[in-house]
Amino acid sequence: MLPRKPNHELILYLVLPCYNEEETLTYSAEALTSKLTCLIRDEKLISEKSRILFVDDGSKDRTWDMIVQLSNAYPRQICGIHLAHNRGHQNALLAGLMYAKDRCDITISMDADLQQDINAIEDFLSAYRDGCEIVYGVRNSRDTDSFFKKATASAYYSMLKWLGTSAERNAADYRLMSAVSLQALSEYSEVNLFLRGLIPNIGFHSGTVHFNVKMREHGTSKYTLGKMLKLAMDGITSFSIRPIRLILGVGALIFLVSIIMILIFIIDYFCGNTVPGYATLSCSIWFLGGVQLLSIGIIGEYVGRNYEETKKRPRYFIADTVGGEDDDCN
Repeated sequence: MLPRKPNHELILYLVLPCYNEEETLTYSAEALTSKLTCLIRDEKLISEKSRILFVDDGSKDRTWDMIVQLSNAYPRQICGIHLAHNRGHQNALLAGLMYAKDRCDITISMDADLQQDINAIEDFLSAYRDGCEIVYGVRNSRDTDSFFKKATASAYYSMLKWLGTSAERNAADYRLMSAVSLQALSEYSEVNLFLRGLIPNIGFHSGTVHFNVKMREHGTSKYTLGKMLKLAMDGITSFSIRPIRLILGVGALIFLVSIIMILIFIIDYFCGNTVPGYATLSCSIWFLGGVQLLSIGIIGEYVGRNYEETKKRPRYFIADTVGGEDDDCN
């Protein structure tokens, strides 16, 4: 276990990626500043240098303007960074974590809508004090999700486990990371990010904290079905080549079945049992064509992602920063 600083010296950064969240920022800032004050003054669990870091992921509304206003209103508690353009939730979260890693001892990341229970922060800090370098937030239930999202999430995490990914079931991006684990995370250079699968690969001592999820207070979710599908594909292709091996298995099975069918056809021919086989031929062509196109698509997905990785393009650019005293966020 690495040595821990005294509570009054422990600097915590709360990292919140934001995309078009102007409707919820005021509520979130008020709730978090109140929580931060309680942790500093009443419970004396963290240092006065602790901050709330909002990361604007190239929003198209007034999100950045509001972050600037909130930073001016709470100069000792709120700071922010503004990405040059929209890079997606995972890249925005990584930008915040990397920005905070040299300014703090621990970070806790969460969603800007505060559906995740902020009263679990004390449990995260307790787990860190007990020796955990990474603490995963795990939902107690998915009662706030639709039936479709519950079913697909359950199936997806089962598939990730089958593929060999060590992502925690029902874990969110609500997690604590120490400066040590953040430094290790900075060594990974993937362009296609799936942090829920990547962070468990770091290997430091970890723990879990269970929390409740509440309904969104303001605004609507910006995580569309398309974004969820992209995140799901990143999780599959970034950590396993089992889909390609599955294609090999399917191909071998189809080859075996075709050999058996050829033998059956030869036997029928010599026995005089041949009949017109239009239906059989048509079904065979459609089936094999579908399998081939699916196989090419899966292989193409891996080839395309390898192409993206080899270009080594920057994952994000920080266009502006605001807030903090003593140059903490400048």
